[in-house]
Formats: sequence, C-alpha cells, structure tokens
Amino acid sequence: MERLFDLAELVERIFASAGLEYRVVGGLATYLYVEQVEADSGRLTKDIDIAVRREDLEKIALAAEPFGLEHRHVAGVDMLVGASEPSARRAVHLVFAGEKVRREYAEAVPDLGPYVSLGGVRLIPLADLVRMKLTSFRAKDEAHIKDLDEAGLITQEIECGLSAALLERLKRARERE
Repeated sequence: MERLFDLAELVERIFASAGLEYRVVGGLATYLYVEQVEADSGRLTKDIDIAVRREDLEKIALAAEPFGLEHRHVAGVDMLVGASEPSARRAVHLVFAGEKVRREYAEAVPDLGPYVSLGGVRLIPLADLVRMKLTSFRAKDEAHIKDLDEAGLITQEIECGLSAALLERLKRARERE
C-alpha cells in the first residue's frame, strides 16, 4: 500500500514539475473516493491508471526520467515503469483522453477537465470514473462499481448521465451477489 501511494506522489511531482495534466482514473481513484466516505471499505490495485493527452506523451517520457521512471510501450499499453525495476504490475498505465482504451469500447476516456484532489493526486470526477468502469466492465471494474455503489457514491444524478447500455451494466452489477 505504501509503495502505491509513494508512486502516486511521484506521479504528482513529475506532472507538476513539467506543468502537465493527468487524472487518476482506475482502481486508485475508486479506492480514494470510497475511503473518503467509508473508511476501510476500498480495495487497492498494484498499479496506477492515469488519463493523459496523447500529444503530451513525449513530454511525459522526458519529465519522468529524472524521477527514475521510463516510458515503455508493451503489448499495446503505454506505461511508466521503474528504470531500475521495471514491472508492468507496479507501473503507471497511461490511457489517452478522448480515445477509446479498446476499439470495442462504447465510450472514450473523458477529456481532462476539472479534477478532484484526494490523497495528493488529481482524480477524474466521480461521474466520469463510473462511466469508465461501466465501459470496461471487467471483473475488477464491476467490483469497483459495487464498492462505489455500496458507499452511496453512485447517485441518481450520476445515473441520469449514463447511456442505456451503461445503465444496463449498472443494473447487472447491482443484481449480482
């Protein structure tokens, strides 16, 4: 857990020093939102997923080097890994704002607009996080949806912003034990 938060702090330092934007979008974002309202209810992942602008990729790679991280493109995924101990499992995975993570996804990663600052990192707004989790809807995303929902964070207002397909996925997640 400490390693993950150290990495999140490092991400903030890298991006702040370079004047670049990012938003935490994955499991860490879910964890921080859930923990804010219901302590000890979130679940952590080993990596960090962030949304960035594709046009900033070269600047990100250059900015990360002095902090001991290097950019790699492996199996179709862009990531920042420790230069001395590269590990995709403990990496900063980059997804690109305005682009679909996978071709088959119905929705793209939201643009980098306003953010919520929790735990010293810039999080994607909650409604956008819910949309992203319902768009990818893998087993771990569904678990994150359940965590957010059980914490009372998926409000009627958020539901009203979901497409019919994403509302159906939310309904399925709520029906499963």
